[in-house]
Amino acid sequence: MSATFFVHPSAIIDDGAQIGAGTKIWHFCHVMPGAVIGGSCSLGQNVFIANKVRLGRNVKVQNNVSLYEGVVCEDDVFIGPSAVFTNVINPRSGVIRKHEYKATVLEQGVSVGANATIVCGVRLGTYSFVGAGTVVTKDVPAYALVVGNPARQIGWMSANGHRLHFDGEGQARCESGQLYVLQDGQVRPVSE
Repeated sequence: MSATFFVHPSAIIDDGAQIGAGTKIWHFCHVMPGAVIGGSCSLGQNVFIANKVRLGRNVKVQNNVSLYEGVVCEDDVFIGPSAVFTNVINPRSGVIRKHEYKATVLEQGVSVGANATIVCGVRLGTYSFVGAGTVVTKDVPAYALVVGNPARQIGWMSANGHRLHFDGEGQARCESGQLYVLQDGQVRPVSE
């Protein structure tokens, strides 16, 4: 155990991995060299973090998730248990495609539900919300709520994780009191 972060004795942290202060890495995790994990993160049981994966601050990765090379999570991202990430569009056992890894970016505040599948090469917009079991095959707009296979947008979510209901003027107020506007197919918070 480090003085600045916690690692369970069953976890393996390879030399060269960078781990921020206050992070907790639980049972049976493996963090590869070259991975960068920000401060105040939590890796649940049996999490794998590949080489060159980047996690911002306060990222929560629940049990049984593997994050492969090409995945970037900005601050405050939540990844539910057993969510699946890929890094090659057309994998074949007999064909080496390491030079074809595609980046997958989860912008600030994204939530990914349990058992969701995120196909590589997509960007999940700020504070977007991916429902449990959803299969994401294309970019998701900021604040969008997507569900299903393939993912389809069914609404909008606030930064606090509340469903937004817009009035005829394109305005919605989160339960927190924050005002949002919907304009030209995009949602943004408004300072009052």
